[in-house]
Amino acid sequence: MLIRDIAETDFPAVLELNLESVHFLTPLSRARLEGLHRQSAYHKVVEEDGRIVAFILAFREDAEYDSPNFLWFRERYPSFLYIDRLVVRDGCRGNGYGKRLYRDLTEYCRAENLTRITCEVDLDPPNPVSLGFHRKHGFREVGSHSPYDGKKKVLLMEKLLP
Repeated sequence: MLIRDIAETDFPAVLELNLESVHFLTPLSRARLEGLHRQSAYHKVVEEDGRIVAFILAFREDAEYDSPNFLWFRERYPSFLYIDRLVVRDGCRGNGYGKRLYRDLTEYCRAENLTRITCEVDLDPPNPVSLGFHRKHGFREVGSHSPYDGKKKVLLMEKLLP
């Protein structure tokens, strides 16, 4: 397993992975992914046997990102890293890819002197796997809201690093 910075040649695989989980994520076009990549602070993939099996995309507080979830955190915290999405390929979940990405992300935050990692988890439609994963990895609930004209309800979470 190799965790590495994303390359533009990985974009088709990332778009495919995003589409697999689009019921929990906002859709991505190639152009949107390119724009998010340019703004990201942390954007990595997990490669296993030459195949992209997972990716993560995260932003610092000063990104020009329009996600209502990201903006919720920016209104409240002066410094943070926001995990926009962590996706593991169908059939590859439970193999530790998400755990390894979060370990690498935590190392990045420590190197950058960041002490707050944020994310959101869907409550409606429910995503109990993601909620359990984040709780297991030390995230706690700090709020909730219903973005996208109430079409979703999300739980806003943070993890504070020592």
